[in-house]
Amino acid sequence: MNAQATSHQSSQPVAVVGAGLIGRAWAIVFARGGHPVRLHDADAATMSGSLAYIGERLKELEAYGLLNDPAEVVLARIRCEPNLADAVRDVVMVQENIRETVEAKKAIFAQLDALTPPEAILASSTSWLPASTFTADLAGRGRCLVGHPTNPPYLVPLVELCPAPWTDPKAMERAHALYEAAGQTPVTLTREIHGFLLNRVQAAVLNECFSLFEQGLASSDDIDKVLKDGLALRWSFMGPFETIDLNAPAGVTDYAKRYGQQNRETVVDVQPFGWGDDTLARVDAERRKQLDIADIGTRSAWRDRRLMALAAHKRQAPTH
Repeated sequence: MNAQATSHQSSQPVAVVGAGLIGRAWAIVFARGGHPVRLHDADAATMSGSLAYIGERLKELEAYGLLNDPAEVVLARIRCEPNLADAVRDVVMVQENIRETVEAKKAIFAQLDALTPPEAILASSTSWLPASTFTADLAGRGRCLVGHPTNPPYLVPLVELCPAPWTDPKAMERAHALYEAAGQTPVTLTREIHGFLLNRVQAAVLNECFSLFEQGLASSDDIDKVLKDGLALRWSFMGPFETIDLNAPAGVTDYAKRYGQQNRETVVDVQPFGWGDDTLARVDAERRKQLDIADIGTRSAWRDRRLMALAAHKRQAPTH
């Protein structure tokens, strides 16, 4: 995309519907990317603290060099709008972030379809619900899709674009371009699948981690180290396909010849973890020795600062 096209896109308003943590994070993403943002929530109390919260996060991002403009300039692009019709009147895109029920999604998307310009993209941040479950009866269903972020999206840029069977490919292309221009890393699914991509990969990893713990093979802390001090170090800048491509002299097919049989034998007896109460209680007990429940908020803030430092590093690091 050329600079002129990107500049034009970033000047177009975006509505963020639902001003909880994910909605506020999306407001940061789009405002940081240059868009005027209309932030809406039906709950006045949720709206009231939004700008103060966003302002604090923007100051942190600025301190890590993760803003192209001063924090106050980015914040000035965001307007809290209590009236939904006013919030979406002239937008190029709506990012919806309300509660995760089919009924709630159907209701809000019916309103959005009636109130927005006909060419506006309507994207849901839903983590699990396919767009087909709440957009089937809409006149403008061809512009509806899932835009599933990773939390928080202003630090973890992946966004999964998943179409309903009737989503217009051109709408998917426009959504991809908008997210990319806003600094995100959009990936496109070809069709609906439960959990999309990220949640399915995460579920597979969690399944194995819990199963290994349940079998008494290692503590939860040591299993965490397998990821954070092992696999995740490479995976933070290259994915598993590229990792195995580089781990054999002749690439993926060579890796498969060398290690495919061992991999098959490793997973042949994998069973779904049942998320049983006893195992969960033991993991929780180990975690509470590491971190008091009252300190989760403080540790979460530490996590976000580490993500900011990593994002700043990746922003400066060469890709080749």
